[in-house]
Amino acid sequence: MWQRIQTLYLAIATVLVGSLFFSKVATVVGPEGEDLAIMYHEKVIYLLFTIMVFAANAIALVSFRARNIQMRLSVISALLLIAFQIWLGVDFLAHRKDLVFSFTAVFPLIAAILDLLAARNIFLDEAMVQAASRLRSSRRARQ
Repeated sequence: MWQRIQTLYLAIATVLVGSLFFSKVATVVGPEGEDLAIMYHEKVIYLLFTIMVFAANAIALVSFRARNIQMRLSVISALLLIAFQIWLGVDFLAHRKDLVFSFTAVFPLIAAILDLLAARNIFLDEAMVQAASRLRSSRRARQ
């Protein structure tokens, strides 16, 4: 399972998304200098995106024997992460003066890139397996 690079990509993306459950999105700086942290799990839409993406990544991570399902889940996860990043960007533009966003706000973008890299490598791995299978079957047909 851990021999393939796509498994490492999926594992890192899953850890990044899983860390969002315990991270803050932004900090509200009050008038007297007090800080109020806004966590990802406090906003319902952020929590839904995080749960969906974490579940898709976790299932893709353990379904290494079914490469087509793994590849599709990686692409779906990447699309959800891109939508999540767009949502964070819209919130950033809407509340630019009120909030100080954390560096974890770019985790969905990094995880989306890792998911797309994993999907690409899964596709290449499946193509290699199919080519080897065709070569074996053509060699048997000649004998």
